[in-house]
Order: sequence, then C-alpha cells, then structure tokens
Amino acid sequence: MTDDPAPGFVRVRLDLSYDGADFSGWARQRERRTVQGELEDAIRTVLRLDEPVELTVAGRTDAGVHARGQVAHVDLPEAVWAAERDRLRRRLAGRLPWDVRVWRAVQAPPGFNARFSAIWRRYAYRVADHPGGVDPLLRGHVLWHDRPLDVAAMNVAADLLLGEHDFAAYCKKREGATTIRTLLDLRWERTAGDIAVATVRADAFCHNMVRALVGALLLVGDGHRPPGFPGEVLAGRVRHSAVNVVRPHGLTLEEVGYPPDDQLAARNLASRNLRTLPGCP
Repeated sequence: MTDDPAPGFVRVRLDLSYDGADFSGWARQRERRTVQGELEDAIRTVLRLDEPVELTVAGRTDAGVHARGQVAHVDLPEAVWAAERDRLRRRLAGRLPWDVRVWRAVQAPPGFNARFSAIWRRYAYRVADHPGGVDPLLRGHVLWHDRPLDVAAMNVAADLLLGEHDFAAYCKKREGATTIRTLLDLRWERTAGDIAVATVRADAFCHNMVRALVGALLLVGDGHRPPGFPGEVLAGRVRHSAVNVVRPHGLTLEEVGYPPDDQLAARNLASRNLRTLPGCP
C-alpha cells in the first residue's frame, strides 16, 4: 500500500489555527460552514485550480472546538507549487476569513500523512471557577464552572486514567472504529485569573473523548464524586449517566507530534491497523 502523491503532484504540509466558534466542525458539510470547506475553497481560488482539492487533517475537531496547532496536508500539481510556494501563505491570508489562518506551508517529507503519521495530539481544556464567572474577553475559550475546583484531587483521578485502555465509556462510538487509545498525559494546572487548564495528550482521540474526560474530572474537582470515580467509569466501558460531555468552546487543539522523517512512512502504515488490547480478539 502506498500513500505517495500521484505522479506530477507534491504533498504540502499546512500548519494552521482557527477559532471554532462559528464553524460546524472541521469536516466539509453541505450548507454548513466548516474549516475544511473554507480552506479547500480558498486554496482552489488563489491557485486557480480547475479541480477541487482535498485536505487530510491530523485531528477532525467538532463544532465549536478551536485549534492553535492543527496540521493538514494537500497534494498540489508540481508546477503550481513551484510557482506559488513562496507566496501561498500571503495569498491565503488575503482570501481566508478572519477566524482561520495558515502559518506555514512547506513541502512535506516522503511518507508524511498529516493524520496517519502523527504519534500524538495535545489538547488543552480551560475552566474558570471564579464565583463571578469568566472574563468577558475570554468567554469564547473558557468554560465557567459554578463551584470551586480542587485541582489536586482532579490530578489524582487523572493519573488513574493514563496508559492504553478501551475508552468506550468516554467516546461516542462510531461503526467500525476502535475506542482503544493510549493516554500519555492528563494533568491540571492553575493559571492566573482562576483558570484551571487541563493538558491532555494521547496517540489519538475518539469522538468526544477529551470533553467527556473533563466532564468526569470536574465531578471530582467540585466534590460530587471521589477521585476513583473516573477510573471506575473507564473500567465499565459504557457511558455513565453522571458524566457530561462538557461544552466545546473550552477545548483547543494545541499541538500535533510527528516522528523523525525517516520513521514517517512506518508510522503511517502502522496507524492504519485496527487496535486491540492484549488478550482481546
């Protein structure tokens, strides 16, 4: 199996960010505004391409979710790339709406696939528990929780979730897709202004996973549940009625990690295999 660009084409890596408030998620949809739709239309327009382009993204974010370090790739005709590579960013800046920006556009190394070559994604979820609410200037990126949060207790609970598990209890199941993931980091820290920030890093995420994990940990932070509760939900492998999927606006995709260039192709191939846990068929 090969994932190389077609003959006469070059693969281009795009590093981008967007404010997700007015988007119906990443993936192109009919009659709905999406990040993919805006970018693909802008690329086709500024490069004057006869055929539509198709972006592949590292992480398909939901409606309302933001990104600071999203990565995508697109295969472009070699002649077009050679002519436009040095001015593509500037031309896209003049065509794209204010809430999505492309910061880098470079030729990708051999074997690169924005989605399948990635080895981890890092998200941040921001929550304010000040009794007066959220700073109005931050309201589009911070969730307000109306009870004080014990960050230390949430970190005790978070440690019990690390490692490779079936996260079915924290995911919206999709037909034919696995819910097995390796959670590499999950920790809470206080920042200025009574904001608690969760850093969540995993090899990949399934649908709603971060927002459901945050929902379970908030129950621990405000004293509604003991620190062992999120781990018990995980072990049960079914959705728990007490765990809410928190609102999307507090979530931001911060960074995507890739292996060294000589390992990209191997990672691309390995990521396509359906995962199972040891001892499971």
